[in-house]
Amino acid sequence: MIAPAVTVLFTVGYLAVTAWLCRGLRLDARALAYGGLTCAVTLVLAGLSVPLPTGSAITAGSMIPLMLLALVHDPRLAFLTGWITGLLALFLLPLWTPVHWAQIFVEHLTAFSCLGYAGLFGRDRRWKVVLGVGLAILLRFTGQVLSGVIFFSDNAWDGWAAWAY
Repeated sequence: MIAPAVTVLFTVGYLAVTAWLCRGLRLDARALAYGGLTCAVTLVLAGLSVPLPTGSAITAGSMIPLMLLALVHDPRLAFLTGWITGLLALFLLPLWTPVHWAQIFVEHLTAFSCLGYAGLFGRDRRWKVVLGVGLAILLRFTGQVLSGVIFFSDNAWDGWAAWAY
C-alpha cells in the first residue's frame, strides 16, 4: 500500500522540479536540431535491445545520447527532449506498451527526461560530471523500480514479493 504513495510522490515531485528547472528555455534552430537528432538516436538505440526472461530488456546504450546532450548543450533541452522521446517511445517501440495509464507518467516521462540531470552540476570538473551522471542514473533507476513494483509485480514468481521481483 505504501508503494503507490511513494510512486505518486516521486513522479509528481520529479515532474514539478523538472518543469521548474526548464523555465527560461529558448528553442532556436540549433537547439531543435540537437533535440531532434538526440531523440532519433535514443529511440534507435532503445529499439536495439536484448530481451530478458523477466520481461524486461537491456538496451544498446539508449541513455548515452540524452546525457551527452545535457553535458554538451543544456540540461533543460535534455529534459524537454527526454519528455518527447518518452512519448514517442510509447508509440514507436513495440516493447514499451503501458499496462496502466499512470505508467505513462511514472515510466515513460521520467525514464528518459531524468537523464538531463547529468548536466545539472556543470561540466567544468570531472567530479561534477560524475555527480550529475550518477544522479541521472539514480533517478532513472528509482523510476524504473517503482514502475516495476506497481505495474509488473503481478508477474512475480510464486513466493516472491513485489520488491524482490
